Amino acid sequence: MTLKPPERSAKAMTDYRALFDLPPDTAYFNAAQVGPLPIKAAEAGHAAYRDKLRPWGHTTTQTFFDLPESVRAEAAKLFGAKPDDIAIVPAASYGLATAARNLSLKPGDEIVILDGQFPSNVYTWRALAKETGAQIRTVKRETEQTWTNALLDAIGVRTALVACGALHWIDGGRVDLEAVSKAARAQGAALVLDLTQSLGVMPFDVKTIDPDFVVAAAYKWMLGPYATGYLYAAPRHQDGVPLEENWINRSDSQDFSRLIDYRDTYDVGARRFDMGERSNHQLLPAALESLNLLNGIGVDEIARQCAATSTLIKEAVAPLGLCADIPEQAPHYLSLSLPDGAPADLAAPLREHDVHASQRGPRLRISAHIYNTADDVDRLVTALKAILG
Repeated sequence: MTLKPPERSAKAMTDYRALFDLPPDTAYFNAAQVGPLPIKAAEAGHAAYRDKLRPWGHTTTQTFFDLPESVRAEAAKLFGAKPDDIAIVPAASYGLATAARNLSLKPGDEIVILDGQFPSNVYTWRALAKETGAQIRTVKRETEQTWTNALLDAIGVRTALVACGALHWIDGGRVDLEAVSKAARAQGAALVLDLTQSLGVMPFDVKTIDPDFVVAAAYKWMLGPYATGYLYAAPRHQDGVPLEENWINRSDSQDFSRLIDYRDTYDVGARRFDMGERSNHQLLPAALESLNLLNGIGVDEIARQCAATSTLIKEAVAPLGLCADIPEQAPHYLSLSLPDGAPADLAAPLREHDVHASQRGPRLRISAHIYNTADDVDRLVTALKAILG
């Protein structure tokens, strides 16, 4: 995909807003909850629904096989992986359940997770612990401590699995995945990552981190449709057991004339872990356009843009008493402490000003993406001044 170079502003921010259907007076800082579809992705989705009106217009190969392979190839770039290493899944929970099914634990083993970790990345491991006799070890962070150091302190001889993300979804504190991976490997422990809150906006490379499994839902930072996501399975696990026994993840499934020549062998690589109906004819065209956009711009540029916006916000809101005080906060993910007297839910009055963010406990979570501009920052600051007085 070739993108026309956008114009750069004096503040080293790039204007990608025209790629999205965002009203000029709307400041949307909530990609961590739901990312807006790019215009081209929405158009691709609309076209896919129109195609369903007359399904004879496309060949079986195009809709069932070419489309998911194109999505797989684009998604693989964000992982630093090969297309063969990627499975198409509907949710992070599906990918985590796949990982759990293919990891061997025994009584007394420890599964290390973060305190307050996203529920899907907790319930999966509670179920596995109950099934195997392993134990959950929940890592808490001291006020001035980084999540990385808290994790490293917890990994020990009983650690059999570390499950985390590249940052904490509530406070945005970053996790040094390379350091955690080395510590886990030193104990012979597996590493399973949920990168829903970072893939596509923070550089990542499976060759450097060497995880066992990595999953990411696509509807947030990857700007894709809901119920789309991607699972990386390390080559050492690609002979594992899928959650489903569906027809399309079997070898030679492209030959419709021989579908009832039942076979026990799977398609190559991580395709055995694909969800049933993985060729989702209505969602994948939109997902593909979103992936094309991210890869066309490049993760390094996206990370730079998000960091520039976050820096503007931190500097602008500090005089109002909002402070980015989480150690090693991820550059695209602000969790701001609030001044005394702030509303219990600051996100609600912000919405009245057409400024959109999230409240997580006593903190305001601001998650900017490539569509945010310096004007959005001004709208945020103006609204905060009006609310806080």
